[in-house]
Amino acid sequence: MIKRVTIRGYRIFRDLTVTPDPEVNIIVGDNESGKSTLLEAVALGLTAHVDGRWAGEELNPYWFNQELVRDYFAGYANGCTEPPPEIEIELYLDSTASELQRMRGVHNRLGEDCPGVKFRISLDPDYSAEFDDYMSSPGRPDILPTEYFSVSWRDFGDAPMQRQVKGLGVSFIDSRTLRSKAGVDYHTRQILSSFLEPKQRAAISVAYRMSRHDMTTSALTDLNERIATEGESLHDRQIGLTMDQSARASWESDVIPQVGDTPFAMAGQGQQAAIKVALAMRRSSTVTSFVLIEEPETHLSYSSLQRLVGRIKKLAGAQQLFITTHSSFVLNRLGLDKLLLLRGNQICRITDLSQDTVGYFKHLSGYDSLRLVLANRLVLVEGPSDEMVFRRGYYDARQVYPEDAGIDVVSMNGLSYRRALELCALLDRDAVVIRDNDNIAPAELVDDVSDLLSEQRHLIAGDPAAGTTLEPQLIRANGVAAMSKILSLRAQDDPMTWMHNHKSEGALRVLMTGEDVKMPQYLSDAIALLS
Repeated sequence: MIKRVTIRGYRIFRDLTVTPDPEVNIIVGDNESGKSTLLEAVALGLTAHVDGRWAGEELNPYWFNQELVRDYFAGYANGCTEPPPEIEIELYLDSTASELQRMRGVHNRLGEDCPGVKFRISLDPDYSAEFDDYMSSPGRPDILPTEYFSVSWRDFGDAPMQRQVKGLGVSFIDSRTLRSKAGVDYHTRQILSSFLEPKQRAAISVAYRMSRHDMTTSALTDLNERIATEGESLHDRQIGLTMDQSARASWESDVIPQVGDTPFAMAGQGQQAAIKVALAMRRSSTVTSFVLIEEPETHLSYSSLQRLVGRIKKLAGAQQLFITTHSSFVLNRLGLDKLLLLRGNQICRITDLSQDTVGYFKHLSGYDSLRLVLANRLVLVEGPSDEMVFRRGYYDARQVYPEDAGIDVVSMNGLSYRRALELCALLDRDAVVIRDNDNIAPAELVDDVSDLLSEQRHLIAGDPAAGTTLEPQLIRANGVAAMSKILSLRAQDDPMTWMHNHKSEGALRVLMTGEDVKMPQYLSDAIALLS
């Protein structure tokens, strides 16, 4: 397994170290946070290939971290003689397998004695003069001339790697960009062919060659006779047609999988994604040790995603799994303790989340836990009614809605506050919890979760004397007459009874009314904490 990944200068990552879980890693983060880039880096380290092609053939200036590139060109303009930017990816391995122990050494950034792989892109010394000429030429763009750079792929013993080592097999499945118009892609063909034993492969190859010969001697016979008769003047030797028997005409390029009676390429994209994931994970660990999956939820309905995640859970174990996702369902079902949260050049792993809380979210897999994970500033409220009233109070105080100020207001909908606060504490997340007092003194409610609170995390509840829930608190703050006007009630309607029977509608009217609304003191206190 991979016990550590270090990435320097690759795309968004200036300097990143990841300590993955030995079994399952669920990579989440905002858009452009580097989730896909992390998978790409792992694949590059394991194979030195991109989509089946040697990395040197695909190399381009945009692989390099653009911040480092800008710093280099700015320094060069000021007379700095630092070497140009490089890309370096190191994979530290934990394995007793003999083929991997041969990759053991200390040629890595940490000087650690272990097996591993170092993938590096740097200026080729043979092109130093050309690079210097480029840098000194007038009017040249601030873009690295990657034509002068070379790719190095070596193990930690500093021996060059010529091919992928047994035990480092990887399957990379990107369900967002399935190729569905022309057969199956390179990765799917590799996965399918791995199920064949050598003797089976040879037998199929011989049968395929014979079938092509039979076609030459049967279906093409009449055509060749006609060419021989009517085409004598074309060449001094006889011309005809024959089925290609060269290595190019491999059966593997013509045989495609099918789903039921439908060719794989014509199956729905969700079905293709699910099949590719299942095939990759069923490969022997001697063939595939690592499975990298991009957003398995893409193209899948909720029920199909449930089945796919169930298969992933069942098959995980023999291989180390890396999954990127935007789905709270995937995160919850595979386990919040497998989370890798990317933020810039930092990564957060939750290693101390209690198994009770992990199991709690698994059973509430539909809950949008990613909002808790990804929010910079978080307000947790009881339900939709509290969320709407809080938004009105925040707008009145700040003239913007909380989401416009980077504050995510999340309805708990019955979820345990303690479970949510445990997750926030481990992620060092700012959070304000606003809850009904349920006729319990606020100090007692705070004391129940005091171990999870801090200068960043607060729990606010109203005074029971003003009401046990939001509705009586609002009526107490505004008065019966003003509340009736805010809610556009008839003269005979009692605000308390009406709000109890129309909680969501009442909250919506509070949010939308043109009347002045006074917030209960506990909501004003919560808003003040978010200055």
